[in-house]
Amino acid sequence: MTLETLSTNRSHGGTQGVYRHKSATTGTDMSFAVFVPDHDAGAKLPVLWYLSGLTCTHANVMEKGEYRAACAQHGVIFVAPDTSPRGEGVPDDPDGAWDFGLGAGFYVDATAEPWAANYRMRSYIEDELPSLILRDFPAADMTRQGISGHSMGGHGALTVALRTPDRFRSVSAFAPIVAPMHCPWGEKALSNYLGEDREAWAVYDACALIEGGARLPDLLVDQGEADNFLEEQLKTHLLAEACEKAGQKATIRMQPGYDHSYYFISTFMAEHVGWHAERLKA
Repeated sequence: MTLETLSTNRSHGGTQGVYRHKSATTGTDMSFAVFVPDHDAGAKLPVLWYLSGLTCTHANVMEKGEYRAACAQHGVIFVAPDTSPRGEGVPDDPDGAWDFGLGAGFYVDATAEPWAANYRMRSYIEDELPSLILRDFPAADMTRQGISGHSMGGHGALTVALRTPDRFRSVSAFAPIVAPMHCPWGEKALSNYLGEDREAWAVYDACALIEGGARLPDLLVDQGEADNFLEEQLKTHLLAEACEKAGQKATIRMQPGYDHSYYFISTFMAEHVGWHAERLKA
């Protein structure tokens, strides 16, 4: 598994890199971004993962997320994977819709055809990419990891963390899809990737996982009140209700006037980085 460096840039006293490798998990080339703050030789830094939303690649948060100053300040490595496999022969939504297929892997391991061969983003995020980060980024302290994400990536962050309770010390999300079993985006993705057996969907639904006994060490969620996807797709109230019923510690903040865009994400990104850093360095 050879890592190819596509670009590196100095920024905020650190190095922003973009990398590519041949993924054994997805059967495609996969690209991702990593920001590494300057550090003393031999130092180990905690790692914050960020999973992006529908239609995005690693580039969206890298160009609009405004995380580097905060990561440099707190000494946190920031890892931003892609959202789906890509390349020639990778199947896409047959109707060309933006909410399924390329750019919309939903962080699941597909079991239905024709998706099963390539759409294995769960295993990519949970297994393959962490192994590569451990191997090729010697400053990364994989005993201190946090995870965050936006929209579909918020769904990914929550569900990955709930399924791997010993991996992450901190979890946050921006406008996450909290109950994909009960919203149009999620129902479309899960039925196509996994088939019609809804019991198989539950491991990809944060509310269902919490109701089933899975827990997070802590949780911070920011959701814009002016988000046009809030009522139909995101349904933040379902997460609040599930956490309250289960006794799951959570800070869920409704932010007046903010929408679903990176204007919203970038406003609260530094606060999220600091929140993670406090827990990752405790």
